[in-house]
Amino acid sequence: MFIGSITYCLFMVSFLWPQTWLLYLASAVLGVGAALIWTGQGTYLSNCSDSSTISRNSGVFWAMLQASMFLGNLFVYFQFQGKTHIDLETRQLVFGVLIAVAVVGIIFLATLRQSSLQERKSIENIEKAEISQSEKNAITDAFKKAIKLFFTPRMLLLSLTFIYTGLELSFFSGVYSPSIGFTLSLGESSKQLVGLSGICIGIGEVFGGILFGLLGSKTKKFGRDAISILGFIVHVISFILIFLNLPDSAPFGDTKETAFLNPPMASLALLCSFLLGFGDACFNTQIYSMLGGVFAKNSAAAFALFKFTQSVAAAASFIYSSHIGLGVQMGILIVTGVLGTASFCVVEWSCRREQATNSVDVAAKLNAEVYSD
Repeated sequence: MFIGSITYCLFMVSFLWPQTWLLYLASAVLGVGAALIWTGQGTYLSNCSDSSTISRNSGVFWAMLQASMFLGNLFVYFQFQGKTHIDLETRQLVFGVLIAVAVVGIIFLATLRQSSLQERKSIENIEKAEISQSEKNAITDAFKKAIKLFFTPRMLLLSLTFIYTGLELSFFSGVYSPSIGFTLSLGESSKQLVGLSGICIGIGEVFGGILFGLLGSKTKKFGRDAISILGFIVHVISFILIFLNLPDSAPFGDTKETAFLNPPMASLALLCSFLLGFGDACFNTQIYSMLGGVFAKNSAAAFALFKFTQSVAAAASFIYSSHIGLGVQMGILIVTGVLGTASFCVVEWSCRREQATNSVDVAAKLNAEVYSD
């Protein structure tokens, strides 16, 4: 997590001296760092939780993470307000503040204690007083375990969910908000709505994280499947409203075209931003809960596969989103959303049946021991 966080800081530093080659290089380094920090924090979250706390902790983690979308976009909104050109002083101020916040975050990461599972492993290694051959080849073994885990039925089903989260992630983070700014029929404030859209997405993410984190004891009774279905329904509503509100050519650049609603409504566009963020929180909090609970013994490999699959889907989405209209993109998201939600529910129901069977077996074993005594 510490090494990965440094790459995020370096990425932001590159914007102080904007060069095309430096941006590509810093982006590649950031990709490596993202793999480290996302896998590391997922594993750390799993090691610090148990079956009764993983849902709550996942929600709290997600709310804290996504608070950056609200606070960061709010800061940028006020700094960029009334400016058609971002001057050197403004750029240095914005990225200077972001870098400072990142440095503080790195310091906090460096002070995190080891999880209880890591502490137990450290004690066991000391007691053994020697390193086995398997430990020397830990990286190779971990890679082989990840490949083996990926081809298990449950992980293959979950990969459909991961793909959907990657597609909708790239849509709301890189397509939707700029599409609002490109829709000139929204009025002179269309460019400012881009920042407000990011704020509304962040509010939706934080609200979802709080709802399924701090109030996790109340929402847990509905099950992970119900929450993921809720997220899908919210997303479908937002996709339909976006299709009705924004023109099909909005992702390609400034356009004066209109959709079914003429003129388009700025308030509706911002509502869709909130719905996109809330639906994304529904999916991601439950994915983290499942990976940290069901795959607790292989949490590192599980979270690595999650981010790998999600990132591949996000990259594919960024490629096709610049070539196809908004309507087709909505169709792709709805189809993959159906598949992703259905596969997640199938895995959740399978885990629930397995847990119920194990509980019955344990109870039968205890009864047998009592009668034998």
